[in-house]
Amino acid sequence: MKKTKLIIFGLLLISLQSCCPFLVDCDNNDDDFPIDPAFSQYEPILLDRNDFENSVSLKDPISINTSGKIYSKDNLLFINEVHKGFHVYDNTDPTSPTPLKFLEAPGSTDLAIRDNMIYINQATDLIAIEYNNTDGITLTKRVINVFPEMRSPDGFLPFDIPENNVVIGWILIN
Repeated sequence: MKKTKLIIFGLLLISLQSCCPFLVDCDNNDDDFPIDPAFSQYEPILLDRNDFENSVSLKDPISINTSGKIYSKDNLLFINEVHKGFHVYDNTDPTSPTPLKFLEAPGSTDLAIRDNMIYINQATDLIAIEYNNTDGITLTKRVINVFPEMRSPDGFLPFDIPENNVVIGWILIN
């Protein structure tokens, strides 16, 4: 009987350790996502909100430097250039894709396509565009501040961002 009480007491003590405020002085620190910018090795790249909202454009093809996700739709291939936009390729012959255009969208990280509408995660905004090889692109909708601010590669949040500016990337501080 004494052994059973000791085991129950031990289990109760172990379970109470998860009740942080009662047994331990908790600062509620979240070490996985530090928010103190003083220790980040990166500096945010900012773009004025008006310039940001007018920054989506179709340009001549460029070479791939930092590729991200790849998306295929019909005979088109979209390759993300991290935080810059999307390379558009004609993928009719998968053994030799032909570069068509570069869809510039600063701060972009991902896209999805449904019924010929392209949805792009552009920094904090969600945009919807229509793409046509001959006519180019048409921005049909922008929903602002759908996504959280972009974190630095070492996990820090941007600090002291001027009003009407958007973080579109991060650059390593030398």
